[in-house]
Amino acid sequence: MSGAPRTGPYVCGLDAAMDVVTGKWKSLILWELAQATRRFGQLRRGLPGVSEKMLIQQLREMEEDGLVHREVYREVPPRVEYSLTEQGWSLHEALAPLGAWGVARIARTGAARVEVPGAEVHSGQ
Repeated sequence: MSGAPRTGPYVCGLDAAMDVVTGKWKSLILWELAQATRRFGQLRRGLPGVSEKMLIQQLREMEEDGLVHREVYREVPPRVEYSLTEQGWSLHEALAPLGAWGVARIARTGAARVEVPGAEVHSGQ
């Protein structure tokens, strides 16, 4: 990882947007962090099927892209919390209509929905 956000070149705005949300887990991480600030274990429980390695990788990329803030508390044992930045909130809001479309598709097709204990149902996703 370079530590700097990716900067194109891009064909259009969708290309630039998809650059930071490509991958199954990034939009779901955004949704999870929009519910509340989370520790790593809370994120992992809220995203059934994500591996520890993949979650770490996706969080690092999202941090580099300025979407996620990682706060390390210097205590014993160390505590790390993740939250959305202003850019993360902006992207979450931009994805809300897509999430609403997906909810309607679930209803229309009768597709199964994963139940996550303690998760709020969100019409946007």
